[in-house]
Amino acid sequence: MFGYRVPAPDEAMLISGGRRGQGGAPFRVVTGHGKFVLPVFRKVRFLTLAMCEAEVAEKCVTKQGIALTVKAVIAFKVGNDNESIVNAGQRFLSDQDQMSILTGRIFAGHLRAIIGSMTVEEIVTERQKLATEVLETSKAEMAKIGLIVDSLQIQSIDDGDTGYIDAMSAPHKAAIQRQAQIAQAQATQQSVEAQQEAARNQAEYARQTAVVQAQYNAEVDRVQAQAAQAGPLAQAHAQQEVLAAQTELAERAAQLRQQQLVAEVVKPAQAEAERIRVLALAEAERMKIQAEAAASHDRVALDRMLIDQLPQIVKEASAGLAGANVNVLNGADGLGEIAAGLVGQGLTILDSVRRNLSGADGASSSPAPGAQLQRYLGTAKTRPQDGTSDDDGPVNIR
Repeated sequence: MFGYRVPAPDEAMLISGGRRGQGGAPFRVVTGHGKFVLPVFRKVRFLTLAMCEAEVAEKCVTKQGIALTVKAVIAFKVGNDNESIVNAGQRFLSDQDQMSILTGRIFAGHLRAIIGSMTVEEIVTERQKLATEVLETSKAEMAKIGLIVDSLQIQSIDDGDTGYIDAMSAPHKAAIQRQAQIAQAQATQQSVEAQQEAARNQAEYARQTAVVQAQYNAEVDRVQAQAAQAGPLAQAHAQQEVLAAQTELAERAAQLRQQQLVAEVVKPAQAEAERIRVLALAEAERMKIQAEAAASHDRVALDRMLIDQLPQIVKEASAGLAGANVNVLNGADGLGEIAAGLVGQGLTILDSVRRNLSGADGASSSPAPGAQLQRYLGTAKTRPQDGTSDDDGPVNIR
């Protein structure tokens, strides 16, 4: 639209004519938006707010009287507030290039003053301290003209032909050279050691290669020798295996034959012997039973014979009393006692005969039961009775 003006983002629009700006400024400041300006009645100018640069190359004298040439770069701009814009507009609006020239001169003056209070060693080793002090001393003066400094960089410090800085750095250079020489010597030594190690490794590799080659050749020779002997050795091994198999077969055949002999001869013989032994035992037991049965039969017959002969035994015993002089004192009782005594004597004879015959059952020369009985009967005729003697004297029975 005709008469409407808009400043750039890095510009400040100054409108003069008409009413005054803030603080009694001769113009109004417009930033960040547009403004309608009446033509002919109002005049518009633009002040840059962009970053500007100023270079300084100043010859300064240190506290020690040594001349140094110092080069520095200053980055500055117009402040963003209205007061800074008004101050800079009043001074540099018609010739804005003068901002860099004036800033360089201001900093050159402050730089000479500050370097004059420092030594070369401080200037060389403490450049940041030098830049900070220059900024601090120039800040108020720069603010008066509406400028602010963003940074100050010391680019170089040169002492010309005096050689002071070189002499100052000589010990350090010597130390660095010495360290460099030491490092070079160490590197050389390491290189030599590496070469020697490489040579030793190469020699060891060659030795190991020779050993491996020798082992390989020996193994090849051994394999070839084994291959040459493979035929006879294989035949010998085969024969040995055949002999071993034959021996094992013979041993197994012998074991089988032994088992057959045991089954066919030994076992039947043992069984036959056991059969004969059992038969002999059975026969002996049979004969023993028969003998016991016969002996038992003879005893039964003998007992019957003795019982049948008991009256005869008593008779013969009483006959022995026929010529005896017997006095019976108690009448019929006395005679009963005599008869009982005769019967008891006969029973005693019967029992004695039985015991004698029983003890003589096993003797082959023992007399027959009839002969033994006759012997006992003869003894009974001549044996004295209780209370008598061998003569014919009287027997008293009470």
